[in-house]
Amino acid sequence: MAFGWIDEQAELRRRAGLVRTLRPRAADTPLLDLASNDYLGLARHPEVTEGAARAARTWGGGSTGSRLVTGTTGLHTELERELAAFCGFEAALVFSSGYAANLAAVTVLAPHGSRIVSDAGNHASLIDGCRLARGTTQVVAHSDPDAVRKALDGHDGPAVAVSDTVFSVDGDAAPLTGLAEACREHGAGLVLDDAHGLGVLGDGGRGAPHTAGLAGADDVVVTVTLSKSLGSQGGAVLGPARVIEHLVNAARTFIFDTGLAPAAAGAALAALRLLRREPGRAARAGEVARELHSRLTAAGLEAVRPDAAVVSVRAPSPEQAVRWAADCRAAGLSVGCFRPPSVPDGVSRLRLTARADLSGAEIERAVRVIGETRP
Repeated sequence: MAFGWIDEQAELRRRAGLVRTLRPRAADTPLLDLASNDYLGLARHPEVTEGAARAARTWGGGSTGSRLVTGTTGLHTELERELAAFCGFEAALVFSSGYAANLAAVTVLAPHGSRIVSDAGNHASLIDGCRLARGTTQVVAHSDPDAVRKALDGHDGPAVAVSDTVFSVDGDAAPLTGLAEACREHGAGLVLDDAHGLGVLGDGGRGAPHTAGLAGADDVVVTVTLSKSLGSQGGAVLGPARVIEHLVNAARTFIFDTGLAPAAAGAALAALRLLRREPGRAARAGEVARELHSRLTAAGLEAVRPDAAVVSVRAPSPEQAVRWAADCRAAGLSVGCFRPPSVPDGVSRLRLTARADLSGAEIERAVRVIGETRP
């Protein structure tokens, strides 16, 4: 029977407690949200939603084509210019998603004969970029510049190291200075995914590379998402102008993909301008994360110290993690639930988002619910 093997895979997932289901949410919900990536609480901010609506009224519901045909509007170029300036890079290129941006950056910067050094904790989009690239990938130990250095030793062709700046599972930060030093010793480029750093880390939320002094370097390329701190949708690649020009001419997820919808570009631009005007939002997200961690550990839970705005709480098993998240939901709290294969170490977790707009009472409520529902 066609696709008969799917039933076997479904049964294996069921036995392992790894079945995933879609759960449509209503526009208005009484749940306290610690599951989304809306780090700065901007997704529903009036300026951001008006930016989206104004863009849709001006440019229409869709971009109508690929960026190289009809899909580039004045709004796209405005967003690229302001995003690059905010983060400290020479140029930027907007994609329809952060996933597409990562695929583009890795595949285009790792041609045939190149070596790609990839952190073991990298996001799936970076991993898939490595798989699609024509270079040879070597996966190295998590957050280990010496392992990167060793992987680059003896290779005399093009090379690039690839890493998240803040890893999405535990929220730990990569040693960016050490990674850059290892790459420069070997003449290798460095591609950094700052999806969880933009809007949270750096001066006014300018991101982890800016904090590490890597913004604007000619050997560093950074990808970001517009769907987390900026509360919209889409992604971008930031870097030297010649790299961005190369992406325009060679990145398949740019050339053959429909451009980002105008509403998403308008929302992201409004959020970026709001963040530039209110830089304290970035610091507040970090404060909330640290308070959540402190209260959770004080309650006897095994929570990982956050370097940005992600706080993870270890669960005994995949099945218990799912039940724990469900019990939290029943008690009015929405939390993320990470299980294999999403976690590289096989340890299931509750994943909490420390939003800048959470009040002290909401933090206290979240900790209480998590503690009361623990397995």
